[in-house]
Amino acid sequence: MFIYNLKINGGIALKTIIILLSLFMLIVFGISIYRIFFTEKRFLVKDDIVKNEITEIQAENYTNILQSVHDNIDSYEGLKIKFSGYVYRLIDFEEEEFVLARDMIINEQQTQSVVVGFLSKYKDAKKLNDGEWVEIIGIIEKGKYHNSEIPIIKITSLQIVTQPENPFVPQPSNTYIPTIGIL
Repeated sequence: MFIYNLKINGGIALKTIIILLSLFMLIVFGISIYRIFFTEKRFLVKDDIVKNEITEIQAENYTNILQSVHDNIDSYEGLKIKFSGYVYRLIDFEEEEFVLARDMIINEQQTQSVVVGFLSKYKDAKKLNDGEWVEIIGIIEKGKYHNSEIPIIKITSLQIVTQPENPFVPQPSNTYIPTIGIL
């Protein structure tokens, strides 16, 4: 029969554990820094989007979605959307272009608003009157306007509708966190 007598020095054991934990944390931190700064788009979340389905945009989140799509066009390119707004044109638009617009309230008294919306392309756009309300189904594409890359809605279906009861949309909220590709 063998009896082992093992004596552990508490101070040395504690120092050893602290050193090992520090090394482990340093290695994890180093790997994280490497992945964040030295890998190119490898760790971006890519949500699977069913691009054949039509996503209907609600007035309550229109400006949040508008901002999100403008910030990350590539993630939304090819997505089919449905929304209503009015026809708004600027003098430098081509014949088939207009903004699918809504008025965004910019103060709490709801006395001031600005026009916001997606630049849209429709083959028969010249037949539409400015201010006319339409509901569209279209596909988000990447386009150019004044040498800036912007999202453009290529309209596949359009119908004239009546103005909704509340034609205004709210400002984008600071708490909105887009999930890439999901509206």
